Amino acid sequence: MSSNSFAYSEQSGGGEATELGQEATSTISPSGAFGLFSSDLKKNEDLKQMLESNKDSAKLDAMKRIVGMIAKGKNASELFPAVVKNVASKNIEIKKLVYVYLVRYAEEQQDLALLSISTFQRALKDPNQLIRASALRVLSSIRVPIIVPIMMLAIKEASADLSPYVRKNAAHAIQKLYSLDPEQKEMLIEVIEKLLKDKSTLVAGSVVMAFEEVCPDRIDLIHKNYRKLCNLLVDVEEWGQVVIIHMLTRYARTQFVSPWKEEDGLEDDEKNFYDSDDDQKEKTDKRKKSYTMDPDHRLLIRNTKPLLQSRNAAVVMAVAQLYWHISPKSEVGIISKSLVRLLRSNREVQYIVLQNIATMSIQRKGMFEPYLKSFYVRSTDPTMIKTLKLEILTNLANEANISTLLREFQTYVKSQDKEFAAATIQTIGRCATNISEVTDTCLNGLVCLLSNRDEIVVAESVVVIKKLLQMQPAQHGEIIKHMAKLLDSITVPVARASILWLIGENCERVPKIAPDVLRKMAKGFTSEDDLVKLQILNLGAKLYLTNSKQTKLLTQYILNLGKYDQNYDIRDRTRFIRQLIVPNEKSGALSKYAKKIFLAQKPAPLLESPFKDRDHFQLGTLSHTLNTKATGYLELSNWPEVAPDPSVRNVEVIELAKEWTPAGKAKKENPAKKFYSESEEEEDSSDSSSDSDSESGSASGEQEEEGDSSDDSSEDSSSEHKSDSESASEVGNKRTAKRNSKSKRKRDSEDGENENEKSKTSDSSNADSSSIEDSSSDSESESESESESESRKVTKEKENKTKQNINPLIKDVSLLDLDDFNPVSTPVALPTPALSPSLIADLEGLNLSTTSSVITVSTPVFVPVKTHVLLHRMSGKGLAAHYFFPRQPCIFGDKMVSVQITLNNTTDRKIENIHVGGKRLPVGMQMHVFNTIESLEPEGSITVSMGIDFCDSTQTASFQLCTKDDCFNVNIQPPVGELLLPVAMSEKDFKKEQGMLTGMNETSTVIIAAPQNFTPSVILQKVVNVANVGVVPSGQDHIHRFAAKTVHSGSLMLVTVELKEGSTAQLIINTEKTVIGSVLLRELKPVLSQG
Repeated sequence: MSSNSFAYSEQSGGGEATELGQEATSTISPSGAFGLFSSDLKKNEDLKQMLESNKDSAKLDAMKRIVGMIAKGKNASELFPAVVKNVASKNIEIKKLVYVYLVRYAEEQQDLALLSISTFQRALKDPNQLIRASALRVLSSIRVPIIVPIMMLAIKEASADLSPYVRKNAAHAIQKLYSLDPEQKEMLIEVIEKLLKDKSTLVAGSVVMAFEEVCPDRIDLIHKNYRKLCNLLVDVEEWGQVVIIHMLTRYARTQFVSPWKEEDGLEDDEKNFYDSDDDQKEKTDKRKKSYTMDPDHRLLIRNTKPLLQSRNAAVVMAVAQLYWHISPKSEVGIISKSLVRLLRSNREVQYIVLQNIATMSIQRKGMFEPYLKSFYVRSTDPTMIKTLKLEILTNLANEANISTLLREFQTYVKSQDKEFAAATIQTIGRCATNISEVTDTCLNGLVCLLSNRDEIVVAESVVVIKKLLQMQPAQHGEIIKHMAKLLDSITVPVARASILWLIGENCERVPKIAPDVLRKMAKGFTSEDDLVKLQILNLGAKLYLTNSKQTKLLTQYILNLGKYDQNYDIRDRTRFIRQLIVPNEKSGALSKYAKKIFLAQKPAPLLESPFKDRDHFQLGTLSHTLNTKATGYLELSNWPEVAPDPSVRNVEVIELAKEWTPAGKAKKENPAKKFYSESEEEEDSSDSSSDSDSESGSASGEQEEEGDSSDDSSEDSSSEHKSDSESASEVGNKRTAKRNSKSKRKRDSEDGENENEKSKTSDSSNADSSSIEDSSSDSESESESESESESRKVTKEKENKTKQNINPLIKDVSLLDLDDFNPVSTPVALPTPALSPSLIADLEGLNLSTTSSVITVSTPVFVPVKTHVLLHRMSGKGLAAHYFFPRQPCIFGDKMVSVQITLNNTTDRKIENIHVGGKRLPVGMQMHVFNTIESLEPEGSITVSMGIDFCDSTQTASFQLCTKDDCFNVNIQPPVGELLLPVAMSEKDFKKEQGMLTGMNETSTVIIAAPQNFTPSVILQKVVNVANVGVVPSGQDHIHRFAAKTVHSGSLMLVTVELKEGSTAQLIINTEKTVIGSVLLRELKPVLSQG
């Protein structure tokens, strides 16, 4: 029904008639609705007539329009009978489009599709591989049980097809057939086993997906194909890589012993791990047998490493989870940099990656510590991302970086996002419990927050303080007194209940305050929340037992109120308490122990990470994200105690030995150990060169292997040969793109590493050690890591000596006073305290005002439609180009100015291959060009977007606009007003920023004009026409303020127009960019002066 209504709504407009059936336009009657409906019928009639035509050109045109309808989401199901007649067409192009249509509608129109089943079966023998594959896709889309045997036969034939594209479609059809008839499982497994032996990278991903769907428990099918899948992995398409990596992760957990055993034995003595020398090795050997990694295990880890550079986030995440679950703990660190890189992606990718990092950071803090700044919260982050980053920062907190983190948290508490501010306060509480040295500092900071104006902040602070005080209640009587006073102002039930609980627990330490609090609470008992009422009852009971003289009557009054409360929980609690604390003849034996029951020592709450229990799910899976087992989730098995027989992965070479190179032959014929040594030698030779060389080397190796496999099938058809060449070119393109993206990432990482020299050093040393480990034997890599760890130890000892020479500060005033804890005995990474005494004095206190500075980019007030000539039609031989500035943030980069170019073809011929040629840009300037326009029709027009980083200057961007035949030199020079982005800020913030930009940063001039030109609307119109600035609200009628920031550097540009007596005004511009400021002043002055 929904599809019919959809069709009705789509077809009821006359606009579509012109688009889809042009001959029908002449029949549109202007006489109301009946004309529309009749034209609608005519439109489809027109297409049906074209499909029944004798001319192939008419049929082809009709099919193109029908497929166009499907692509736009329009319903074309009623054309099924007319389309299906053409399934036997001899024209290849028509046949392809018919199959595209049938794949879409075969399931809906099963009866009609069944009529053409003999045609599909004939098409399975077609010489064109695309037709064979399409026929199989249509056949598997007809979901009728009666044709299961036909589908089964078709899949078996297709799995032996010479074309890898057809074999790939056979793998896809296996899953469809299995969902239609699970009883075919055994026969399908035979086909899967056959396809798993396929050497084509095109087939590998699809058949592993079919394996995972049909028989994920049949690990024995993988044994013989394991090494082949590892070697093909780099060249498989991206989604195939994800599937294969997940499958191989599960395989590795069942076939290899744990690489963590030896490290677990040394975990209790970390120093021994770093200082391990020959003596230590001997001791370890005595304690237990030395671990030797299986060569196949190493092969998997080594072959997935290059995929950490993939442009696809899912592939990087898959490799990361593989390293986390199966690699030695000393090698897992390599994934951290790649995961941090993914945080530049969109928010959905960030969310998944951060969830996985949160789980990892609980067990392995050291992995992500060098990238601490990457997890700082940005104002533009959504709340879900903010809370995840907070979680990670909490997990990474230690004595060395807690000072920096608490200063960061202080800023977060001021956030306008109240949910995030509350989460930050909980985070401060967790840091206080995890790091005992800063507990008092955090507590003092949280107490300062109690005077905040925001009730949610105060309430959350109360709850966290309550938990912290449970750890050391005897020392904080003053804080409890302070919180008791807050009961008059706090209205949040959880906070009120927490204060009452604290007073009840410590009623003997505040004997004067507790009875008075009970008196106040008794007054408003009936209007309180249920949670608060329960705590009032508890407080009354505790005071009755410790101070019955003052509170006996009050408690009885509260118990009487509770006895008739509407909530049955409160009535129940009241009866229980009365029987327990007020002795009478009915009282049981428990009443004598009432004091011990109510005032028992309560254990302090354990503030744990919500991600603590997620590690039993495989990282990167839906189950891990939801923290619950999802349908279809395959659990990772535990490592086997004894490794299964590795010889099952050896492949017997019979006739194919002739095709392999000598090294490959040696690999296959020798046992596993020999295989590993040979592969290691190859790896040495490739890894000794640069990264790109090794990557191209392995790629060429794969090409040779593919070439050999294609030589094997000497009786290939011409279509098969064509597809192989196409796939080869496709692989070549993929590799080129991979190298380009890799070099780009290298530049990005270099920029990022300049910030912190210490992390840079550790990163480079990690990279060195990992590359050495890959290119050399295990013993060489071990000795390398030993020497590295020794040098690290020397550095640590020096840092510790420096640390001891520093006198600890003894001030405790705020959350930021972070050096009042004594130096800890464990080695600390930072040699000096993070905050100086002067900085502590500057940042003292946590009194947060509600008028915190908020400066954000806003939407443009006005977008001028003025265009500039880029290329005149006379100069461009008929090609004309104009450009204008849309004043929108550029999609190609934060520092780029968005430019829209309109291209017009004023000739009577088609202009082809319009693109940007050579660029002549000043130093530092960058340009993101538009994609090549294949052709522009006569009198045609097209608008494209470009991004140019002008580096906050009005220098000209020169480049060539080229066509197929000519190149024309063109220039784009930006008006200074287009180098700005408008910002929204308050008048107070404007004055504050203006106060900081005086002296050399201020330029001004006097303007003389008629009084009618100084009205607010005229000034606004003139200023925003010249410059892309935002309006700042002003409390004074004679002062008009505008604010913006430069696109490249983000420097503020503050414009003030102050009206004086008579017909004069003063124009003032404050900015760090004095050159742009003076140019803008020169442009604004004549505009404001003229009438």
